[in-house]
Amino acid sequence: MDSSFDFQPVYPHHDLLIELGRVEMAMEHLDARSEDERQVLRPRLQSRISRLRDELQSLEV
Repeated sequence: MDSSFDFQPVYPHHDLLIELGRVEMAMEHLDARSEDERQVLRPRLQSRISRLRDELQSLEV
């Protein structure tokens, strides 16, 4: 019985989902930041979410 499994294709997808969740949680907690911090962080987080979603879509092709 061959017990070696090829999980390699699963890892990038899983890692991207975890990172996307982290960034989304950071977005949810922006209200606890000062206005100046929110103005700096919100565009960066939105950009990161966009890139992560693009990466996920490219993996699904």
